[in-house]
Amino acid sequence: MHPLFDKYFGMCPLVTVIRGVRPGEAEAVGEAIFDSGIRIIEVPMNSPEPLKSIEKLAKLMGDRALIGAGTVLNRQQVADVKAAGGQIIVSPNTNTDVIAASVEAGLVSCPGFFTPSEGFAAIEAGAHALKLFPAEAATPAYVKAQRAVLPKEISLLVVGSVKPELMGAWIEAGANGFGLGSGVFKPGKSVDEVRESARAYVAALPR
Repeated sequence: MHPLFDKYFGMCPLVTVIRGVRPGEAEAVGEAIFDSGIRIIEVPMNSPEPLKSIEKLAKLMGDRALIGAGTVLNRQQVADVKAAGGQIIVSPNTNTDVIAASVEAGLVSCPGFFTPSEGFAAIEAGAHALKLFPAEAATPAYVKAQRAVLPKEISLLVVGSVKPELMGAWIEAGANGFGLGSGVFKPGKSVDEVRESARAYVAALPR
């Protein structure tokens, strides 16, 4: 549990991953996503000049949204993201060193996991939420089985080719929210298209 994550995830249980975004377009893309109702935005570290985009978004959003980085693989990146104004660290894997560094820095930690062993290792290292990745290799039934043992207070996000029409089944199985990638943003997509895609996901959330 982390108060910042609880605040923004409570407003909308979606995280938008803007992989490939460039600093010159980050603010316009961020505003389009914010307009849809989504309040957590992640810039993957393998995007062009990610720290510049994170810095621009953090300054633009202030306390309106939670901005951070994805594909964070080591302690130095955690420190760099914090220096840029980022407040959430998302990883594709269960790297307990990255999790510990994030917690020590006062940042939200949301590591990737796929098995119960990885999930519990992440929780023991201090993770505030878990990212089931890649969801393409899982099913709602898999989430239901994981939820039978994982602590209920830890939010579980499903990430990987999530379709709006399938979100209800994942939520019913025990997922708390989703990470959205190319379904919302990919290089070359216009700001209006990003806004429209994001709104479609928000509208499809079970009420």
